[in-house]
This record gives sequence, structure tokens and C-alpha cells, in this order.
Amino acid sequence: MHHHQNIGDAAALNGMLPPYEAMAMYEQPKPRFIFKMPRVVPDQRSKFESDELFRRLSRESEVRYTGYRERAAEERKMRFITDCRKGYAEISMVASGTNLQLYFNANHNPYAQEQECDFDRERGKVHLRSSFIMNGVCVRFRGYVDLDRLDGVASLEFDEQRAQQEDAQLQEQIQSYNQRMAESKRIYHTPQTPPEDHHRRGGPGLPGGPMGW
Repeated sequence: MHHHQNIGDAAALNGMLPPYEAMAMYEQPKPRFIFKMPRVVPDQRSKFESDELFRRLSRESEVRYTGYRERAAEERKMRFITDCRKGYAEISMVASGTNLQLYFNANHNPYAQEQECDFDRERGKVHLRSSFIMNGVCVRFRGYVDLDRLDGVASLEFDEQRAQQEDAQLQEQIQSYNQRMAESKRIYHTPQTPPEDHHRRGGPGLPGGPMGW
């Protein structure tokens, strides 16, 4: 036996919907805005200068390569050099226990004032420079690692140029969000008459004219 529902049965069921469910069918959908989490804090320099962690990291201190700890010493040295030439390195700032995954441009640029990965600057060492965002602040890692011991000295400094770029993007993001919210309030706070309610009251061309409540 086939169990199916004909059109008349479906219409009858639709007519049995409670009033509040029927009205919900004509409710105008509300807008959905997604505000991406800002990449930076509003006042980056202030946080960099006042935050205890940044104050500690801004002082030159010991750093170590932390990759492939389970491997033999010679293999770790080769892997560190290989990683650097590929443009990344796992570095720990020992005093604070802060582990960093650094990314940088490993290509030698003769026109650059300072290379981001420089094996030629000092024999037996690689000098690294890497910019990134940490705790909402644009910073730059600057230091060196001894290629034999796999440790060295480095510090974090405030990246003024990158901070200005991120601040400009943050302001554009906030302004765009505020404009969309204002437009949403203007549109969706205007009273709307549902189509069904319009016919129920008696629209143009319907006999009897408007009905009172």
C-alpha cells in the first residue's frame, strides 16, 4: 500500500498552523553581519611599552633553535640551516619561555638594506629578522643564531611601519561595520505590512474596503 498525501490534505494541514506560526512565515529576515576579530589592538605602541611580556622580550636575551629535538646534534644543525634557507625557523626565547615560529624571506636581495636571513653577515652565524603580530601588536624579531651551538641572542622590537598599516585596516573595518549596522537599523526598523495581512485588511480592488479590528 502506498502512503501519500494529496494536495488537499497538505492544504488542510497548512490551514491548521497556529496563528503565531503562520505570521512567522511573513516575518522579514534580519541581516547577518560578521565582524572579523581585529588582528591588532587599538593602541599598539602603548601595549608594547607597558605590557610586562613585551618589556622582557624587548631586551636582548638568549634564544635557541627548538626544532627536531629528538635528532642527533649534527642532523639538527643541517635541518636548521635547511629550514632557514626555506624561510622559517622554530625559535625559543629562553628567559620568558616564549616559543616562536618565525617566517622570513630567505632570498638574498642585493638592494635590501638588511636581509631577513643572512648567512654572510658574520661567519658561523645566521642573522634573522622576522615581522609578525603577537598579542595584537606588530613586532619584529631581530637577532642571530650560532650555526654550531644552535643558540644565540635576539630581541623583539616594535614594528612601526607594519603597525600603521594594520591600524589603517582596523579603522576601515570598524567604519564599514558601523555603516552596515546603521543601514540595517534604517531598513529593518521601518514598519512593514505582511502581504497576507494586507489582503486580510482589504487592499485595492477588494470589496468591502478596510476592515476594523
